[in-house]
Amino acid sequence: MKGALLTLSGGICWGLSGSMGQYLFDRQGMDARWLVPIRLFLAGLILFIYCFFKYRDKLFGIWKSPRAAGMLLVYGLAGVSMSQYTYFRTIQLSTAGVGTILQDLSPVMILLATCVMMRRKPRLMELLSLVLAIVGIFLIVTHGDFHSMSVSPHALATGIICAVCVTVYNMLTTPLAQDYPVPVMQAWSFMMGGVLLEFVFRSWNIHYVPGPMGFVGIAFVVLVGNVMAFTLYISGVHCIGPNAGILYGFSEPVTAAIISTALLGSGFGIWDAVGFACIFFMLVLISVSGKESGSE
Repeated sequence: MKGALLTLSGGICWGLSGSMGQYLFDRQGMDARWLVPIRLFLAGLILFIYCFFKYRDKLFGIWKSPRAAGMLLVYGLAGVSMSQYTYFRTIQLSTAGVGTILQDLSPVMILLATCVMMRRKPRLMELLSLVLAIVGIFLIVTHGDFHSMSVSPHALATGIICAVCVTVYNMLTTPLAQDYPVPVMQAWSFMMGGVLLEFVFRSWNIHYVPGPMGFVGIAFVVLVGNVMAFTLYISGVHCIGPNAGILYGFSEPVTAAIISTALLGSGFGIWDAVGFACIFFMLVLISVSGKESGSE
């Protein structure tokens, strides 16, 4: 029960953060290239200060191992940081609901990557989950019409890239977390990503000054979307395992869809609902398939 509640809460925090991101883009005129570097660096700084007092040896010891340092660079930059940017960029180009549901394609990508590494064919339930994922995304993107797209190609592309980045950090979490605390991994990942993206996008050239609600929104996505969400979700997964965590993590797109529809005026029709249902059943099949694989 504790693990389920923690994982569920983590997903809700991510959903709330995504909806706040949509509000900042639509109502406050922010740009993901300006927001994400600040968000990552501030969240990393908060976790760094926490780890300095609680995990000081581990905080700097991770760089003493060439293998761990190499994995951390890939985990933090290609995984965590790029997933954060592409997630918010997708929201900026579409809605919080679309951004989170595209991100949830990552379990299918993890499944396919696992099959390639283990040199085995996908099982029947895994193939069915792949079909459900494709059908779900098709319905959300086209609303059932082959001749039109309700989501821009740019948003679709960044959403799929986000799922790839989520796959990267999910597959590297276990080997790193065996020797180093998750807050240490996240502190370095957020700080490195914040600095890198700041220079890549040259955010100082984006002349934007947030108003009072803009500052509130930034604080919200930093504390709720980064610090709380990652801590709650990963702590919950540690209790109940990744297979059950996949299902409880569906609270993220559901939360984002409800808030963006009810409070931010985003459209959500029957095709979106059917597409969400397909993605949810895809996650159920992957979860069940993962349990069966673990018992063999």
